[in-house]
Amino acid sequence: LTPAAKGLRRLRLVALGYIAASGASDAARVAFGQFESADNMTDRQGALGVLANTDAPERVAALDIFYDRWRDDALVLDKWFSTQAMSTRGDTAAAVEALARHPDFTLANPNRLRALAGAFAANQRGFHEASGRGYRFLADTIIAADAINPQTAARLLPPLGRWRRFDEARASIMRGELERILATAELSKDVFEQASKSLV
Repeated sequence: LTPAAKGLRRLRLVALGYIAASGASDAARVAFGQFESADNMTDRQGALGVLANTDAPERVAALDIFYDRWRDDALVLDKWFSTQAMSTRGDTAAAVEALARHPDFTLANPNRLRALAGAFAANQRGFHEASGRGYRFLADTIIAADAINPQTAARLLPPLGRWRRFDEARASIMRGELERILATAELSKDVFEQASKSLV
């Protein structure tokens, strides 16, 4: 792939993002058109990412098509999980909780775990919603994953450790989740050290 071709792909994605951000009535239709006509994963995933932020029917259609087509390709399916976890929709926390119960999600797969929980923790809007639902989800996931893969579980913890950067209400919830993790019986050394350090 030439630098010019790479640049064109990037430009196409940026333009699509601007169209969607403008609130244009045909934005979802345009994004879905790119999703369907794409001859490469960059364009297809970029269009899916734009659609994932919308309430349009094309969003569900694109997610279903993507899943059906690549459900047997683990690396591509990770993108399906992470794209939804990074959505700016208001219901992303609930959607991520549902995805954690999806038949293709498993705590035993570090890549899949990072694709869902790790991506969601990097979603500034969804993860930090005022109710603290995102913090609880991440803490629950860390506790559950710790019994299977302590190293990966510990690597998911830093977003909760950034509580000092947030308002008191959010910071209080984040500290509470760190304390709940520390109170878990038979916690691994990896997670215990990371959580303890985060509260100091």
